[in-house]
Amino acid sequence: MAQFVDWDLAAATAAALGKNGPHISYAEATAAVADLRRLTDEATGHVAEYTGMRSQVPYPAVNVVDRRDWALANIEGLRAVMNPLADRLSGGKKPHPAVEAVGSRATGVQAGAVLAYLSGRVLGQFEVFASDPGQLLLVAPNIVEAERKINADPRDFRLWVCLHEVTHRMQFTAVPWMRGHFLGEVGALVDASQLDSGQIVDRIRRGLTAIVEAVHDPDASISVIELIQTPAQRVVFDRLTALMTLLEGHAEFVMDAVGPEIVPSVAEIRAKFNQRRASANPVERVIRKALGIEIKLRQYAEGRAFVHRVVELVGIEGFNAVWQSPLTLPRLAELSDPDSWVARVHGGADRGEDSPAPADGVIG
Repeated sequence: MAQFVDWDLAAATAAALGKNGPHISYAEATAAVADLRRLTDEATGHVAEYTGMRSQVPYPAVNVVDRRDWALANIEGLRAVMNPLADRLSGGKKPHPAVEAVGSRATGVQAGAVLAYLSGRVLGQFEVFASDPGQLLLVAPNIVEAERKINADPRDFRLWVCLHEVTHRMQFTAVPWMRGHFLGEVGALVDASQLDSGQIVDRIRRGLTAIVEAVHDPDASISVIELIQTPAQRVVFDRLTALMTLLEGHAEFVMDAVGPEIVPSVAEIRAKFNQRRASANPVERVIRKALGIEIKLRQYAEGRAFVHRVVELVGIEGFNAVWQSPLTLPRLAELSDPDSWVARVHGGADRGEDSPAPADGVIG
């Protein structure tokens, strides 16, 4: 089996470089974990009631983790998706053992460094690579640290975060085709590269190197987007961008729409949290850009505005037509023109041929 990355070394590097969590007693930590589990269950009911979506497949209980375990979970997910891609790209031909060992170890260190950085910032995640349908992760030390930094009510902030992450879980469990579609697009992005496995590995390694070095060079201009080179990749990347913008925007919209009734301080939390997102120092901004996090932050805003406008026009049930099939997902241009998506999907006699009738089993 070909291997682009030494994942064991990536795990060791992430553990060694990851920063410590906030100062908290064992009793406080235990209480926070129990609280997050309970609030996840509470949020699940609120999200289902508001969205009208119902999970169609069983899923594991939430996994409340520390930073090291978050990195390990993501390494397992990346291993699960990247090793088969490596085999496919190599055509079953293994490189010289010495070349593979040196290359995979270098990439392993770089990948571990990136995950170490992210492990101190991610509040939660629905990880879809490692298992079907996926696993909801909440990073307890980061949630506690964030609520302290913005001086938020712990119960309100934790439930607010849970609403966001539970919405992501609902997107993948209430829409049975979503995970396969997403993984298929990731594979299509690689297939469209028109490069051999050695060139792809070199590009990945150069991208990771640039990200790691960005912390030392505030004037760096590298971005993960620069890894997208071919016209075919751009087409797939635009579809993935549209999908991720929808998923993030939907979660942002739901967490605030549900919030006022069950999270009394939601408006204050949103204002402080947005300010915190925008107040990164120059080095932080460079790293965000290199990792594509700046794009993710724009996705939050653009996606939320799209969902808000569609719900305004056709209600939450009308918005849920987005989950009917991949053909009813918004196109990239439609995200900034929600009315055009409504016209295409809800246009009655004017509906295009690529807008199918509602599918069963998504909405309860």
